[in-house]
Amino acid sequence: MTQPQLSAVVTARQEISPRLMILRVAAVGWPMPEFEPGQFAVLGLPGSAPRCALSLPEQSPSDPGKLIRRAYSVASSSRTREYMEFYINLVTTGALTPRLFALNVGDRLWLSSKATGMFTLDQVPKDKHVIMVATGTGLAPYISMLTSELLCNSPRHFAVLHGAYHSWDLGYRSELLTLQYLCRNFTYVATIDRSEDEPAPWSGPTGWVQDLWRKGVVAQGWGFSPTPADTHVFLCGNPMMLEAMMALLQSERFREHSQKQAGEIHVERW
Repeated sequence: MTQPQLSAVVTARQEISPRLMILRVAAVGWPMPEFEPGQFAVLGLPGSAPRCALSLPEQSPSDPGKLIRRAYSVASSSRTREYMEFYINLVTTGALTPRLFALNVGDRLWLSSKATGMFTLDQVPKDKHVIMVATGTGLAPYISMLTSELLCNSPRHFAVLHGAYHSWDLGYRSELLTLQYLCRNFTYVATIDRSEDEPAPWSGPTGWVQDLWRKGVVAQGWGFSPTPADTHVFLCGNPMMLEAMMALLQSERFREHSQKQAGEIHVERW
């Protein structure tokens, strides 16, 4: 059986934890696709590709000759045309992620020729502040947005609120802390909800990421309270978080953005 053409190669692989990794991918023999920060591209591997050691049996066995494809938000800057970076969580019973976790530098995979998606800063006026709320790998599109669009110490403020189970699940944490140190107009707050598992005492916030909004951490970081008149909010991650944040924001008169109605809440639903 003819195997599908694998048009890209792994150029870097960073393991955040056994179930989280950052995968850097470059096109082979063709130009990297352009994209807007916040968009997603599609990765693929054939069913014959090996699965990683932590994986469990597939719920439905894959066809060895068929390409398994899934969409992932691009985490790298749109200003970098050398590669695309992806922040990926292992789904142990899944079809594709156990195969992606078995890849090493130099291994081939399939990459789509274009990126798509409407979860971008294009819908936000340039004079509005931006808050980005995420759980887990929902952080990925925000890393692309920040590394593409954040101008340190400009009048426009940005904030990232990130929630995870453990401190070791907080990918890009060192980069975001550095950005906060360098940029007075950027605020980063991370929270974990299983602090009892930490090998060393956790000094940061605990609980769910929506609790950070209730505590007013953005206002504390910015020095003023965000309102629908001056701020847009992006949501990406766990459906329960999306539902809770939507209720909180709507109680403060933020509105969801759609093709029919302009609003201040932008949601990426998986």
